[in-house]
Amino acid sequence: MSAASPHATAAGRTSTDGQLPASSRSPQELAGLLDALRANVAEVFLGKPELVRLAVVALLAEGHLLLEDVPGVGKTLLAKALARSLACPFNRIQFTPDLLPGDLIGVTVYREQTGTFEFQPGPLFAEVVLADEINRATPRAQSALLEAMSERQVTVDGQTRPLGPPFLVVATQNPHEFEGTYPLPESQLDRFLLRVHVGYPDRATERAILTQHRAGEPVDLLKPVIGPADILTLQRHTREVRVDDAISDYILDLIDGTRGHPDVALGASTRAALALYRAAQAFAVTAGRDYVVPDDVKVLAEPVLAHRMITRGWTQGGHPDAGPHLRDILTKVRVPT
Repeated sequence: MSAASPHATAAGRTSTDGQLPASSRSPQELAGLLDALRANVAEVFLGKPELVRLAVVALLAEGHLLLEDVPGVGKTLLAKALARSLACPFNRIQFTPDLLPGDLIGVTVYREQTGTFEFQPGPLFAEVVLADEINRATPRAQSALLEAMSERQVTVDGQTRPLGPPFLVVATQNPHEFEGTYPLPESQLDRFLLRVHVGYPDRATERAILTQHRAGEPVDLLKPVIGPADILTLQRHTREVRVDDAISDYILDLIDGTRGHPDVALGASTRAALALYRAAQAFAVTAGRDYVVPDDVKVLAEPVLAHRMITRGWTQGGHPDAGPHLRDILTKVRVPT
């Protein structure tokens, strides 16, 4: 974990690309800036541009990203590549069973030389945080992280300390059936805007990965392409993206569909509807638009909603995949024209 550093005010920061600040650019120019970010990440995270785009969506929508799959398929690589592409303070936390909340948040220590107490910030005090193998830590440590994600602040010794902005958590987790893992409760899963399954690369991509890693880790050579001021401007722009009433009704129809599906025991909540709304706005920005279309909602329905639903046949520690039910709902809900 790298040392935490004090947060500078975002105002007055300049773009890292030497061009106009994001606030003065058109939607198409903003999309170009994001294309550069995606291309930078894709230099080392090969063969899965759709996952890179979803990671950028989480950043723009001011949400957090959960990457889930078996070890060794590139979850940590994607998180590190995104973090290194942003000119922001970055910390990586390796979650283990002995991790304590204070290891994340920080502690107050007594300085004998001065006779005063001094707060030593933990690794959460960064603008981009990689929480590696989050489900290997105990629920107590998980809760400390997820509370900070929700509130974007921590309280130590009665004093509230803000996190960010920006503040992005990219977490990875192994499947629950792996030994030594603690499943995240539904209320904690809900703190992640998107949950994405990485999957194996195809053969051509895997061959390219073998070649690329001959000389070491290419992610360590990535340079930042977008600065904090641009990130905050892009996030503000994302909140202004137009969502017609017909699109809002489409989102609500999908949410209602999860609640009435015969194979779903617990459907998506109002918070889930808001998450889909914000993610769709961010997806539109990545396409160079200042308005949302139905296809934006379709693409995002599964990564936004599936982890917020409980299907019938659920048992403690096991969550049957809600993806097939969502795809079924998408075929039945009328799409606005």
